[in-house]
Amino acid sequence: MVVAMAAAASYFFITDSPRAPRATFSLLSGRTLSTRDLRGKVYVVDFWATSCATCIAEMPQMIQTYQRFRSKDFDFIAVAMSYDPAHYVADYSRTRHLPFQVALDKGGQVARAFYDVRMTPTTFLVDKQGHVVKRILGRPDFATLDDLIRDELARPA
Repeated sequence: MVVAMAAAASYFFITDSPRAPRATFSLLSGRTLSTRDLRGKVYVVDFWATSCATCIAEMPQMIQTYQRFRSKDFDFIAVAMSYDPAHYVADYSRTRHLPFQVALDKGGQVARAFYDVRMTPTTFLVDKQGHVVKRILGRPDFATLDDLIRDELARPA
């Protein structure tokens, strides 16, 4: 187990920035959005669940991060894990007025595509060229995340 975790961690630290996987998000709005649609933008993909206390605790800061950077060059997708009932996600999104796009990962394909996400929260920051800049397991350091987003937005496309 330790060896597997070390190998997975080394993937993100030894290699150059891996590419964000090809994935299609099924949004609560009924639309779909793909990582291909997001090329040219800096974006955050946050895997979460309504049953995850850390996810719920960090959500106000995720909202603030989105509101701070929302623009034509930035996007944010909150991906509810496959085990999270759709009506829980929809109710939470509606009652908390989540301003960003919320996706349901009904079959777990998106979590698998994003390097087999199993833990919530797991957050990815992706640059304009579609490379994963940062993978964060657990609650992000929001000052660091903001700095990374700011740096990536300042880079040319």
